[in-house]
Amino acid sequence: MMNTKLPRRRFLHLAAGAAALPAASRIARAQAYPSRPITIVIGYAAGGPTDTRVRILAQRMKETLGQSVVVENNTGASGSLATGRVVRAPPDGYTLSSGDWGTHVVNGALYPLQYDLLGDLEPIALLSSTPLLMIVRKAVPATNLKELIGWLNANSNKTSFGTSGPGSPSHASGLLLQKLTGVQFQFVPYRGGSLVLQDLIAGQIDVGFGAVSTSLPAVRDGKIKVYAVTSTRRLAVAPDIPTFDEAGLPGLIVSLWGGLWAPKGTSTTIIGKLNGAVIEAHSDPAVRQRLTNLGEEIPPGAQETPEALAVHHKAEIEKWWPILKAANVKGE
Repeated sequence: MMNTKLPRRRFLHLAAGAAALPAASRIARAQAYPSRPITIVIGYAAGGPTDTRVRILAQRMKETLGQSVVVENNTGASGSLATGRVVRAPPDGYTLSSGDWGTHVVNGALYPLQYDLLGDLEPIALLSSTPLLMIVRKAVPATNLKELIGWLNANSNKTSFGTSGPGSPSHASGLLLQKLTGVQFQFVPYRGGSLVLQDLIAGQIDVGFGAVSTSLPAVRDGKIKVYAVTSTRRLAVAPDIPTFDEAGLPGLIVSLWGGLWAPKGTSTTIIGKLNGAVIEAHSDPAVRQRLTNLGEEIPPGAQETPEALAVHHKAEIEKWWPILKAANVKGE
């Protein structure tokens, strides 16, 4: 009769080898990554600022990674559905989340999300960002920001402030302006920034914050006034517009930044490859020019690491959630 018992030492050796197989398999898969197309999920419709930014990036990342990088527009619930889809995806590097200040910061203050924005995603890289311009109807007499704040104080509670809706970048910027100056005004919600700009040009509302790409042409045509930009430095496309710090109101900084994340548990090897592809894309002169033309600012090299995105993401949540919650802003 055959002896089916294995010596104890040999049995333990085989058991240890079997246990190591899944880990070894994961490492092998990460090293072979990517072997098929990658999908970047965003929560906005095609053609918007975030969609445009991501498509420019994806086109260049394809060259580095050697695989197609597909952008999937998954709209609904202000982008939270798209983020949730990635949170639930396998952590294999083939389904990524690209969102922005709205989807990955503001949504957490406005909606009861089914995931943790910081805990359920692995940061890959900080993407380009764009600030806002403080724009005012042409007939307002103020010639600089200090005079404008004086005019707003003199007309407190009578001034109309156009926004793109509750929790939108323009609304949040207005709340921060109120916090820093004590000025009060009437928020007028619209269904989009283009409608705010339209009524500012027509003189139907007094003030607002607008995207660089849409507001700057109206400023240059003399249809509205601009007083400052919400960035830490002047825009390359509009170096004549001062920052709020320069204009006399320190701290009014609003950056509509983008980021790239993977599901929690994605290996550091895969994260590193994706981060390298983003850095290469940002280093490409053609990519840089296309983003600059859109009013986007590419982060410096030291801020392009996964760790830097994690720190920035947390800091933005800690800055904006108290402001939005104190104003009792609710999502629609």
